[in-house]
Amino acid sequence: MNLKTHLLLQIILVAMTCLIATATYVLYHANQQIKLESRMTAESLSKQLESQLLRIDANIAQANHFPDFDLWKQTHMQAGICIRYISIDKENTYGLCQGENLSRSRCPKLFEKIYRRVFNTGFEVSRPISFNGREYGSITVTPNVEMELAKAWDKVVGLLGLSASTVVAVCLLVSITIYRALRPAEVIVSGLENMQNGDLTIRLPTFKLIEWQRIGAAINEFSATQNQLLAERKKLVLKLMTLQEEERCYLARELHDELGQCLAAINAFAAAIAQTAKLDCPQLVQEAESISRINQHIMDTVRSMLVRLRPTELDELGLESCLKAMIMKWNRQSSGKIHYQLNINGNCQSLKEPLPITLFRIVQEGLTNIAKHSTATDASVTLEVVKHIVVLTIADNGNLVNLPFAENQGIGLLGIRERASGLGGHLKLEVGQSGGLIVRVELPFQGYSGAQI
Repeated sequence: MNLKTHLLLQIILVAMTCLIATATYVLYHANQQIKLESRMTAESLSKQLESQLLRIDANIAQANHFPDFDLWKQTHMQAGICIRYISIDKENTYGLCQGENLSRSRCPKLFEKIYRRVFNTGFEVSRPISFNGREYGSITVTPNVEMELAKAWDKVVGLLGLSASTVVAVCLLVSITIYRALRPAEVIVSGLENMQNGDLTIRLPTFKLIEWQRIGAAINEFSATQNQLLAERKKLVLKLMTLQEEERCYLARELHDELGQCLAAINAFAAAIAQTAKLDCPQLVQEAESISRINQHIMDTVRSMLVRLRPTELDELGLESCLKAMIMKWNRQSSGKIHYQLNINGNCQSLKEPLPITLFRIVQEGLTNIAKHSTATDASVTLEVVKHIVVLTIADNGNLVNLPFAENQGIGLLGIRERASGLGGHLKLEVGQSGGLIVRVELPFQGYSGAQI
């Protein structure tokens, strides 16, 4: 439920509560008014009858006309009142009802049932009639119950009609007001969603209400701060990548120049020792050959380290040749357990540093993860260069069902994410239709043309 609907329902609930309270008060006031009118009628009739007794005692009026209600009928035209006179000896009884007797169909049965249960209907007001210390009888005033129900129902219906129109008008006005007041919330939510998707350049407009202005200003300040931190983080990651590659270049150069020359010298000395030992000391030939074999193994290991530190093909032949050589090496090492293939679309020669070495490292790490952690039999590397965007996809046909490591990624995937983020790109992990993992990296290269490592 959105906030506008919630507020509107709250307003309707409050309005209905007020309506019920008002209706209860109106009914209570109507009941009390009927009781008051009955008491006043009883008082008025008792005084009129006592006045008649006074005139009879003074021989102004005749006793056989007592009680006479003509004056009351002429002066009290209110409908729904019944009066009854009972003499003291109960031999003389006189009754009279003023007004029409309304049908019960005027009000619903449910309303009648509730009204009768809540209010005291059918009550009577009695007053004694006495003169000169002698009691002649009593007068009883009884409101007509059907008339009382009809009056109460008419007041409730009028109140409900007025209240319903008022509630509808208020809800309409409040709804329009709430919609206009909460319209900035949609703009704020849309801006936050864009920020969540990585667009930290979005800025919220200035709103009219002070509360929305403060929220918008806080979000804009937060976005600007995060954008600055992200830019600084990208610069730091790029600098670390640059320093790392420089260190690798330095190590590769030292291994090639220093250790490589030493190993070559050892190999030459071992060959010379073996040649001399054949003539002077044949038993040393086997040891000299062992030295050559160990030295060759060290040279192969150093050569492999040089390739991992800084592949010479990358500088001499370019990224495409280097990736092809890597795929051939992985196919050779897997001995047919995993088949690796490479697809390149676009011109890789247009990529400038640090993109080539970054893509090389990502492919290197991706294939290593496939070999170590997957049960795949096929792996593919696809590199696309389209409209200043490089898209690298590494996929396999393993048996991965979901992504349990989405929140707890290994160092390899973390390194890939850091490299992609440092160059302004992003990493996306998916589960392929075959059940394997798809690593998709998108990198822009327009802003990195000419960057040096």
